[in-house]
Amino acid sequence: MKRIDDWIVEELNEHQLEIYNDILNGPRGCVVGPIKVWLNNPKFTQLAQKVGKYVRYESSLPPILSELVIIITGRFWSSKFEWEQHAPLAIKNGLKKKYVEKIANGERPIFEDYKQQVVYDFAAEVNINKKVSDVTYKKAYNLLGKNSIIDIVAICGYYHLICMTLNVFEIPAEGFNWELPEIENFNKMLP
Repeated sequence: MKRIDDWIVEELNEHQLEIYNDILNGPRGCVVGPIKVWLNNPKFTQLAQKVGKYVRYESSLPPILSELVIIITGRFWSSKFEWEQHAPLAIKNGLKKKYVEKIANGERPIFEDYKQQVVYDFAAEVNINKKVSDVTYKKAYNLLGKNSIIDIVAICGYYHLICMTLNVFEIPAEGFNWELPEIENFNKMLP
């Protein structure tokens, strides 16, 4: 059960309504999940959604790779809402369903595409180990460059905030039904 009741658009103050309309008219096109909670604190929402717009739509990573990073983070947090929002987007953007299923089950996929493997390994280490090994860092840096590895960290960090919001305020999943098994230890996701 949600811990904060939904607001009604007609009851939003001027600042909240401005942010609400900016989000509706932006790339997201809707106000759902964590942003519904955040809108109770409009100053924070205004800043957070700008970061979200960058990491989701404007980072140096193509959508297939940014969605890969997002679903790794969502899986780590066992966030059903986040998973149901982004697993289909990962597939729609070209990530093979077999890889998405492995991640859902807390297992490390072995990608055919080297770049996907490097991004996966980097994001998995960031989420699970809270740091990245020298080997993984060098592979990612040499392949992607500094802007892209900064963007991977930024995407992980932003989606940690998203998933924490979803979990703390008990925002239920809204989409299709994709069961996420309970996982106590995510070490099978690591290289």
